[in-house]
Amino acid sequence: MVAHVSDVVTLRERVASGSPSETFGSWSLSWQAIAERLSGDTAAAFEAFVLSGAAMSKDVSNAVGEVVLDWARAHGVTHFAHWFQPLTGIPAEKHDAFLSLKVGAHGAVSALDRLPGSLLLQGEPDASSFPNGGLRATHTARGYTVWDPTTPLFLRKEGNAPTLCVPCAYVSYTGHALDHKTPLLRALAALSREATRFLNLVSGSDSVTAVTATLGTEQEYFLVDRAHFAKRPDLLMAGRTLLGRVPSRNQQLEDHYFGPIPARVLAYMSEVEAELCRLGVPVKTRHCEVAPSQYEIAPIFESVSVACDHNVLTMDVMRRVAERHGLVCLMHEKPFAGINGSGKHNNWSMATDTGENLLEPSGERTRFLAVLSAVLWGVHRHAAVLRATVASAGNDHRLGANEAPPPIISAYLGSAIASLVEAAERGEKPELASGAPLAITEKLTVQLDATDRNRTAPFAFTGNKFEYRAVGSSENCAWPMTVLNAAVADAFRTLGDRLEAKLAKGLAREAAVLELAREALTESHDVRFEGNGYAGEWLEEATRRGLPVLKDTPAALGALREGQRTAFLVSQGVFSEEEIAARTEILGERYLKAIDIEAQTLSEIATGLVLPAIEAQAARTGEALEAFRHGGAKVSRQEERLHKLAILAESLLSAAGDLDKQRDDLFAGHDPEPGLRHASTAVVPAIARLRGLCDEAENLVGEALWPLPTYRQMLFPVL
Repeated sequence: MVAHVSDVVTLRERVASGSPSETFGSWSLSWQAIAERLSGDTAAAFEAFVLSGAAMSKDVSNAVGEVVLDWARAHGVTHFAHWFQPLTGIPAEKHDAFLSLKVGAHGAVSALDRLPGSLLLQGEPDASSFPNGGLRATHTARGYTVWDPTTPLFLRKEGNAPTLCVPCAYVSYTGHALDHKTPLLRALAALSREATRFLNLVSGSDSVTAVTATLGTEQEYFLVDRAHFAKRPDLLMAGRTLLGRVPSRNQQLEDHYFGPIPARVLAYMSEVEAELCRLGVPVKTRHCEVAPSQYEIAPIFESVSVACDHNVLTMDVMRRVAERHGLVCLMHEKPFAGINGSGKHNNWSMATDTGENLLEPSGERTRFLAVLSAVLWGVHRHAAVLRATVASAGNDHRLGANEAPPPIISAYLGSAIASLVEAAERGEKPELASGAPLAITEKLTVQLDATDRNRTAPFAFTGNKFEYRAVGSSENCAWPMTVLNAAVADAFRTLGDRLEAKLAKGLAREAAVLELAREALTESHDVRFEGNGYAGEWLEEATRRGLPVLKDTPAALGALREGQRTAFLVSQGVFSEEEIAARTEILGERYLKAIDIEAQTLSEIATGLVLPAIEAQAARTGEALEAFRHGGAKVSRQEERLHKLAILAESLLSAAGDLDKQRDDLFAGHDPEPGLRHASTAVVPAIARLRGLCDEAENLVGEALWPLPTYRQMLFPVL
């Protein structure tokens, strides 16, 4: 399909002219911008609220509300919404008008726009109708959304109804976290607390007062034509194709990666970027990915909490803009079997309050080694829980495939950093080999990084950060980031205690730090792997090392039920035991529902669409046989084809019936564990068997009779 001129004109009307730097953040309002619009004492009180959590008086909060209201009205906004992230997979919002009524003399009523500070700071959505894992019931349904001013307010502009969105945390009446943001904010506070203490112990000073984590998310996705999407019940219901043969040409020529961006796709990307730029999301990179019709968008690094919010906002904008272009944006981790899936690579690092990157190798060497040893120690100790954060029905199809890291948490450092670490393990003075320029020709040289890239590692060091590659494309990255930051905070606390003990014994500071690093690196040695994570031998090697090998979601969620594994989350104040149990239940229930939807959808497609296509092909083949026989032709091959169709129809009906029976046991009883085991051992294999028969049918049924858009049509549209 070709973009119409009217589409381009509409795009120009929607996206005002101006460079990204000129339009950046015009649809967002940061707390700093609010403070600039307040008077001196009021601004100071508001800043104290944002930076230290100090309570605001009613007058101050109302003054903040007036500033926000004035800004929103200038953009034509009439409604506001507390924007939060329950455990549903998408953000939630309930719109309220600024409208208020004023009663005057003799009961006269007048209307006015108001945004009291109390409504800006706190809202009350129902807490029982969202996933809560038993933390709330319908008869105890009160919950609260609480404004998080560290993420800028923003405008959600759809059609002619712009809405002011207030980023919020979401908790129950008893204070339990019911969302993604609340635990993340707790984990970041724990990281800052423990890292600050650890760094000051390392340096022997109080120079560090806070530590922040930073994040950049590489978001992969597919685009398919809406007309094709509408004819695929599996894409509509499950977000992925549940049947379909890989075409003869797919990604084996490797010509799509970084290839020229088709005009229609580029128009879509440009509008996405323009809208995100106005929302204050610093989008930087766009390109074609490995698979046909697969693409990537990536922003500049931000603080973790803001980056997580912005990624959720990015996915929302990408989906909405796709509709305007007659496209559908697929975020599923594996929408097409046999074709590369999509991940969300989380590029993570830490920085001091003065902006120093703590994972910069060229910085202060002893401190870098101490920080690196703590990260590796935390990842090794809490690998099973980290694995659970990337577990989902969608990611089960991707992890371990030929484009994604295996479902085993391991860390890759690269030759230069690995050599430094190995020297430290031997008790030698750590030295980092400088990367010499590589001569391409006599005139061209390239400056090498300190480390190569390893696409097969779930947790790879990439210069001055770690890339957590195992996160799925549809996932809210706040969940894995919560556990990663809590794991590193736990490492800083444990190693800080050990360093303090060494110093108390009179050991010189640098010697104590190097000895601690040597111990931590030795203890976490098994989590480091410099080889090919795709190789089958790695599974055996990881098992020998004692690393957790959790092949699918049911196995991975089991780690969350082991109190000794999740104790660090409780001790750091990130989750309570009740919250961990609730989240585990929610994740298990979500997995079972996803598998159930896929099973039911595939069964309906098989019997309602594929079987009639087989029957139609058999009828047509039978008619052709009679005609050929009448003409005296030899038809043994045609008879064989007709026989195959008959056997296939019977096998398909049998497999669909078996799948329906297996579905019945998914939700038996209140304990989800038997259902999870049954899904893994019975339902998922039954889905695979029925899919195989459907794909065989696609090979035997003529294209004119096949009822669904094929992989070829969806992956290679005429753009």
